[in-house]
Amino acid sequence: MILADTHCHLDFEKFDADRHEVLERARAAGLTRVLVPGLDLASSLRAIKLAESDPMLYAAVGFHPTDVLQWREDSLPALEALTKNPKVVAIGEIGLDYYWDAAPHDVQQRVLVEQLNLAARADLPVVIHMREAGDAEAGNCATDLLQILEQWVDRLRVESHPLAERPGVLHSFSGNRQTAEKAIDLGFYIGVTGPVTYKNAESRRRLVSSLPLERILIETDAPFLAPVPWRGKRNEPAFVRHIADKIGEIHTIDPQEAARVTSANAARLFCWGGGV
Repeated sequence: MILADTHCHLDFEKFDADRHEVLERARAAGLTRVLVPGLDLASSLRAIKLAESDPMLYAAVGFHPTDVLQWREDSLPALEALTKNPKVVAIGEIGLDYYWDAAPHDVQQRVLVEQLNLAARADLPVVIHMREAGDAEAGNCATDLLQILEQWVDRLRVESHPLAERPGVLHSFSGNRQTAEKAIDLGFYIGVTGPVTYKNAESRRRLVSSLPLERILIETDAPFLAPVPWRGKRNEPAFVRHIADKIGEIHTIDPQEAARVTSANAARLFCWGGGV
């Protein structure tokens, strides 16, 4: 089985004690590619350092929406310099988060737009975070996000920019079918994580069943969201195999085919070649 984990926070302290063993278990499980996303400038640098240490690893650089209050005048040029590294294959993890309310919505939106523009200049796809507010009165994250992404993709298409064919992925997608379909219409992939395996996640499985397999990526979001049978434990890249198994079950195909197709999807998006 050939697998790719398209979102894993391997730089987190929870992996410090056994990161080498985690990577060995990933290889034994069939992984050939793992994307380590940044959350701010410091973690983006850590992601690159990790990626340079292992041929299986690649990095994304960016500011997570809950960290955008760290954004300074020199943040954009600093990120732009990092995009020159051949191990950097995406801008991310970027987006909007109205759940934690860690930064004003207008600041999140402004920093997102700046990073989308950087992605276009660097010809790198984006890894998008979207989390709705618990209170409907706090605003609709999906509506705001899709409006920003639509304007960005429309500009890419008008300019015949190559990124228009592979703008990015909505990471660990938890939205509704309408949002997923709109994102796919814009050219985005949909990231599927461990909760698709949970007993109480039937609505999520119905959503995944409605998605074209050619638009699905599988990801752990480790150390978070461990799939069954590891729910409640620290997640790690090797566990992505359980997500491939569940997608195979949902789409009534062999798990190896689910792994092959989603790995090929990741290779098309991130242009990281090999292993598929």
